Amino acid sequence: MWSRRSWLRAPAAIAWVVLALAVAAGCSTAAESAKPVAAQPAKSAEAVRQEAADRAEARRHWVPPRFISRQAERNAMVRLIERYGLTDKTVLGVMAAVPRHEFVPDRLSASAYADTPLPIGHGQTISQPYIVAEMTAQLRLRSDSKVLEIGTGSGYQAAVLAHITPHVYTIEIVKPLAEAAEQRLRRLGYDVVEVRYGDGYNGWPEAAPFDAIIGTCVAGKVPPPLIEQLKAGGRMVIPIGEENAIQRLMLIEKDAAGKVRKQSLMPVRFVPLLRKDPTAK
Repeated sequence: MWSRRSWLRAPAAIAWVVLALAVAAGCSTAAESAKPVAAQPAKSAEAVRQEAADRAEARRHWVPPRFISRQAERNAMVRLIERYGLTDKTVLGVMAAVPRHEFVPDRLSASAYADTPLPIGHGQTISQPYIVAEMTAQLRLRSDSKVLEIGTGSGYQAAVLAHITPHVYTIEIVKPLAEAAEQRLRRLGYDVVEVRYGDGYNGWPEAAPFDAIIGTCVAGKVPPPLIEQLKAGGRMVIPIGEENAIQRLMLIEKDAAGKVRKQSLMPVRFVPLLRKDPTAK
């Protein structure tokens, strides 16, 4: 991927590397399969309210998990991202903190911190670290921001977001992937992230409005429900285009009056936004 800004900030050789690696994960990524989850009885309205209250209390006291395994590799990855021109210290710190090797298959663990997308099953990839960092930086998150991710995949992007704000909601349309990501995030200590199985096109109306929305799969146009669920003053980063054509990473901003402004950031490649679970029988 590249942009005029990228060419100005980075040496030519690095810019070509970024362009060559500009393939990102989409809405159907998985690092592992989850065991089927048994059907649970419907919860009462009181139980739902209590769970919401418990989650709110947990967020107030939540501290992101810390990992020391393979720290030197993460530090090297971050130094490369800095060479591309990304200067957001908060985002760089987060990229150095999240254990990417936990979100890729064991057979690819040795390449977990290479600045490249990696195949992780179901014909999909986990995003290039630079893409994850750039999209996160574009959201300009605060510690109290409420953010929606469309396309949970293996959960890596959600974990990155959670280090900045505990108010993370993420949707995955492929049920086995949603289950696997939720289990993985809980196992690693990212228990404040809320994972939903469903159609990301429709967003998450009950939790709206959102200060920020991030899409990790390409749509032909920005889904109207996502624009509606974006708070005034909010920012959305989402790839727009066709699956086998040039796509653009777009920044969508909504002002206080509700007027929407769109800005093209750079060319990218993402898998398409799915409207139906391909694993559903």
